[in-house]
Amino acid sequence: MPDDNPNLSRHARHLALAQLGAGGQERIGTGTALLIGIGGIGCAAASHLAASGVGHLLLCDFDTVDVTNLGRQTLYGPDDIGKPKAQRAAAGLARLNPDIRITAITERLDDVALANAVHQANVVLDGSDNFATRFQVNDACVAASTCLISGAAIRLEGQLAEFGPDYDTSPCYRCLYKEADESLENCAGNGVLGPVPGTIGTIMAIEALKFLAGIESRRGVLRLFDALSGELRSVVVAKRDDCPACG
Repeated sequence: MPDDNPNLSRHARHLALAQLGAGGQERIGTGTALLIGIGGIGCAAASHLAASGVGHLLLCDFDTVDVTNLGRQTLYGPDDIGKPKAQRAAAGLARLNPDIRITAITERLDDVALANAVHQANVVLDGSDNFATRFQVNDACVAASTCLISGAAIRLEGQLAEFGPDYDTSPCYRCLYKEADESLENCAGNGVLGPVPGTIGTIMAIEALKFLAGIESRRGVLRLFDALSGELRSVVVAKRDDCPACG
């Protein structure tokens, strides 16, 4: 690649891919991704999206960095403790790739603000750790016909699934979990092996890049990762006719 075009040089390995090429990289470069939660999953996903040249990253997290985050949330260091995660992540990603646009959202989004953020995005990556937020994000994505990639990790296990953007045919997150299933465990109470959230976030970034580039992918499939065995298996998610969001 020519030395006088740093952008071409940066993405030379993408341009060499038959499935991606210049057209796919251009779509990535004009894409917008909204990340909900910049924890272990979000840090990994955001780092790969930024390095890959996604044009605009919206980083949403109202939490601050805690010392217990440092073992798995790789965008933060000891000097970031007590500071807003979204702002510190944005600063780290800007150093990683200064040629993209990054917006830090440090407040909890209500329904209207979340809907506005989702409408700005081509794809949403949800790495939050509670069902209330996941349902809220899902409903906003269904309403906006926006692709949603949802991921979670606990102990030595992780899972992710991709939904939409055509929710007339695709299931949504509420097809997989109902309100009555509200028992989502979090890392604080149960522990998690440091690289597991990063593994899930990395796979989520792959799926987001494929979507932005126009590469065909299987949607409506739950992928389950077992770090103990190293296995990744897939389960088809059925669309529910009685789903309150997409049914």
